[in-house]
Amino acid sequence: GTTHPGDGTDAYWSSGDTFDNSAGIWPGATLENEAAQNLCQQRAPMTIEQWSNLEPYQQIGDFWVVDHTTGWAYWASLLEPGHASSYLLDAAELTDAIEDTVFNGSYYYGIHVDSQLISPDNSEEFLPGGDSRLEAFLTGIKNNSMNDEGTSNPRYEVDSPPSDFNFDSMLPGRVFTMAGEEYLYLEDQGAGNHMIIRHDPIRHTSFNAQPQVLSDWFSGLDAEVQAMVQPVSIPDPAPDVSYASITWAGGQTGWLPDDLNLFPAAAADVTTVNPSGTPQSFALSLADVVRLSTPEAPFPNFAQRAGKHRAWWWLRTSDATFNNAWMVQHSENVGHLQVGPVSANILPTGGARPAIIINQ
Repeated sequence: GTTHPGDGTDAYWSSGDTFDNSAGIWPGATLENEAAQNLCQQRAPMTIEQWSNLEPYQQIGDFWVVDHTTGWAYWASLLEPGHASSYLLDAAELTDAIEDTVFNGSYYYGIHVDSQLISPDNSEEFLPGGDSRLEAFLTGIKNNSMNDEGTSNPRYEVDSPPSDFNFDSMLPGRVFTMAGEEYLYLEDQGAGNHMIIRHDPIRHTSFNAQPQVLSDWFSGLDAEVQAMVQPVSIPDPAPDVSYASITWAGGQTGWLPDDLNLFPAAAADVTTVNPSGTPQSFALSLADVVRLSTPEAPFPNFAQRAGKHRAWWWLRTSDATFNNAWMVQHSENVGHLQVGPVSANILPTGGARPAIIINQ
């Protein structure tokens, strides 16, 4: 089910390589282009009937779903700028003429891709004649989650007041826009409390500047949203974890620490409502990210840990050994847990990612 660009013997480029097509060797634009890794498939291609049998938290991700009634294939998540899906080929057959000519010799064939991409705003054009499950599927892609109530909440891009939302019906990973801010739904903490996080990090932010940036962001929130925010107690400074001392579960570097229990204070630094605390925004802790990185949670894989447009973001957990702090990475190591200098990384590719707990 997974496509692959070749065996490296001809016209094969690795991520970061450049190819000059100014002479028009290949169809398409005559320019120099940099090769990039396509998104890795999380599942084999499947029919929409097979898709409907998945658990709701499994139905959105990086894989192909084919509507067998029309033949259209859909990538099961929104593509961010600068990213590409794998290619889905349903057949590659030699014609009789080619077999008769070069059956015992060497031959070369190329694949010219003519993408027919659709924007979320135009997806309704594909509904006529499609499978009865297609509308719910395309809505789920737009929302980044299949919530239990279907369309009980506004579409992700529709800026809506808090009163329009039913947070009890949201599933982790759902994107929504409320009072001018785009959020990602993290979890239901019970008693009407819901943890949410800004979808796009506040960029150009160092770890040292993060507390002030979080405070300024909270002060600028809509008054109705501020009134919903619950009190929390955030340790200052947060407990420290040495990156060099961590081993990784299953040998999968950057995914889940296997021995966070060696740092009991950091392992216990889990954000919940505390009536003795202060209503405020906060950065997630390393322990928060770890417990939210399960198949049913908002971070089921590396890619979905990253911020909007695959951005990196700071945690509140430090690594004082080398004056570093923990972060969720981007680029080639998108979604990996890593550390970076506390005074550096003032870059447009990521920054502080405020979270809040609201009550409805």
